Amino acid sequence: MSLDGSDLKRGPIGKRVLRLEDGPLLAGAATFAADWTFDDMLHMRVVRSDVAHGAIRAIDVSAALAADCVYAVWTPEDVADIPDIDFRATKYTGLDPYKQPVLARGRVRYVGEPVAVVFAADPYAAEDAANLVFVDIEELPAVTDASAPPLEFLPGHDTEATVIEKGYGDVDAAFATAPMVVELDLKIGRHSGVPLECRGGVARVDPETGILEFYGATKRPHPNRDLIARTLGLDPAKVNLFEGSVGGGFGIRGELYPDDFLLCAAALRLGRPVRWIEDRREHLLSANHSRQQRHKIRAAVGADGRILGIDNEFFHDQGGYLRTHGVRVPDMTAGLSLGPYDVPSYRVAGHVRLTNKTPAATYRAPGRYEGTFVRERLLDAIAARVGISPIEVRRRNMIPASAIPFARPLDALEVDVVLESGDYAGLLDKALAEFGWDRLQADLAARRAAGEAVGAGLGFFVEKSGLGPTDKVRVEADARGRISVITGASNLGQGVVTAMAQICAGTLGVGYAGIEVTTGRTDRIDEGYGSHASRTTVMTGEATRQATVALRGKLIALAAEKLQADVAAIEIEDGIARHAETGASITIADIVRANGDDIVSAEGRYDTTHMNYPYGVHAAVVAVDRETGIARVEKFMIAYDIGCAINPMTVDGQLQGGLAQGIGGALFEEFTYDDSGQPLSSTFADYIMPGSTEVPGARILLTEDAPSPLNPLGIKGAGEGGINAVGAAIASAIDDAIGKPGSVTELPVTPRRLMALLG
Repeated sequence: MSLDGSDLKRGPIGKRVLRLEDGPLLAGAATFAADWTFDDMLHMRVVRSDVAHGAIRAIDVSAALAADCVYAVWTPEDVADIPDIDFRATKYTGLDPYKQPVLARGRVRYVGEPVAVVFAADPYAAEDAANLVFVDIEELPAVTDASAPPLEFLPGHDTEATVIEKGYGDVDAAFATAPMVVELDLKIGRHSGVPLECRGGVARVDPETGILEFYGATKRPHPNRDLIARTLGLDPAKVNLFEGSVGGGFGIRGELYPDDFLLCAAALRLGRPVRWIEDRREHLLSANHSRQQRHKIRAAVGADGRILGIDNEFFHDQGGYLRTHGVRVPDMTAGLSLGPYDVPSYRVAGHVRLTNKTPAATYRAPGRYEGTFVRERLLDAIAARVGISPIEVRRRNMIPASAIPFARPLDALEVDVVLESGDYAGLLDKALAEFGWDRLQADLAARRAAGEAVGAGLGFFVEKSGLGPTDKVRVEADARGRISVITGASNLGQGVVTAMAQICAGTLGVGYAGIEVTTGRTDRIDEGYGSHASRTTVMTGEATRQATVALRGKLIALAAEKLQADVAAIEIEDGIARHAETGASITIADIVRANGDDIVSAEGRYDTTHMNYPYGVHAAVVAVDRETGIARVEKFMIAYDIGCAINPMTVDGQLQGGLAQGIGGALFEEFTYDDSGQPLSSTFADYIMPGSTEVPGARILLTEDAPSPLNPLGIKGAGEGGINAVGAAIASAIDDAIGKPGSVTELPVTPRRLMALLG
């Protein structure tokens, strides 16, 4: 194997190998947030507002302080020196008034907002004492509709935090000359990741070093460390984050919440380790929600069904505050909504509005699940208006392979949108063949003739992945021959440990199963950007490859010296450096020992100024029960081109899991509120999630026809392709089933909404 990047996909790279992460999980040896424990530990309980919008008149903590085992109780006055929670990064200005304080300052803005915290020696005592805290709140009118005219948020600031405006071309001219205009009013309901494990963590100050340590799911260890340090006035070198096992990420864990800062401040100020574990009701009330948008979109359309221009005004329901992600979700909706289509002119205005609901942020395929639903509904409506098939309207508007790379005059996440590789029509053809689309149409027609309400639909999507700007990895070989990969990534269950081990093993020439991969620890590597935005396999993977190439070069040079051979004649295979002609050999362990060091190491860094763009097709068969309004997904197919699959088995798992969540958002899951801002979905009795009987096993077509030119392995991300177009495909299938094109305009399609469509 050459060191210049050629001959890359070898060994376990690209193979369906078993996950290294699963052993400790299956053996019960994994460490989750609730498993971290220290001597003399306190337990934190958060007192939360039961009013959606109101002025705090008084907080009485006397009864709580008098309770057994209670160590301290904090109100807003006790943390007045802690600034409002800052954004990690944003190009948008004027957003500071909308930041969230760690405890409500004078006013509460959603049910579940922290207003006080109790610390006790026993978790149950902390919970009991929290119930003794009396909070007097004067209730104020609540804002629950983000599409209604803005009201006052603070003096001088209304509930519209900003308007995200993007576009290009002459949209007005397109509409002035278009033979027809297609208009839609579309809504996506509020739902979220709802992982198996609720949030939590343990904070303590190391008595020997004075370093603040945070144990728990971090997702972005180094950026989170830096934000904690900045907020609490600490040197980042005096803060370390340690991530154990994680019971699901999905965007929920991408943020820092008030609870995290309170936990860390308590460890510093109280001088004892402090644990906080969220219960499920707290999670549903206070962890990030997502998705809720309303789109008023119109398209200027030619007589042949080609889009001439798109004009979209949408309203993003942000909830009570802007959290650490700022306005990244609506920014992605605005910048990435055109998908695989060539649209000559485009204008979008995304109104980011504050309401008296739980704050919103990222959830798997943030901004794209929403944008794909809207765009694909628009394509279906155009097809019905022109009188052509949904397949044909997509073919006529698709960017041809010959035009790629395709640069849009748009940005998303402060990165110019350049679709760097792809053959969209080619994948559509493969997907239709794999799903047996033509034969399926005949089968469905026969079933409808027999009285069934059953239909098929599809959605095409383009994802984004590989968000930069950089990632750094260190690879080590020790005197026992063990290989270690140390990264700034996080292990959220996505298979990052296995993928990095595969890349390292294939590049170095060793077995993957013995490689130790360290993630989620700021004390082991000085920088990293974490696991989010489908970036890890791309960014951390390429940095791992580069570090391994460098380490391999060092080991080969040392082996050549010991074997008295030319470097070009040495190859490493199965952990042994061997002379190609003489057969003389030396193990990696012996190379390290002979060098007189405990380890031989090398670092790799991957920098990029662009993202890359995997793409795919979702197709669904849905049956509708006319008596109950229940829609059942009978079949589902995911066709996805990710350039290079490091481990196709883990990619399949990612796609299947994304499908389950997509079905939840399409048919079941929704956080609803009454007019006073009271949540109506605060338990699993009223926040309905799909079970195993509602999620079919997906037929998966994984292709590697369009590797990314931005990294040598051609990798694109895979984490969000399973969910992106699920809502769009199911909506289209329901239209087909009930024989009413364009009828589905809102997700989720609950039985109540479906019965209304059936009439």
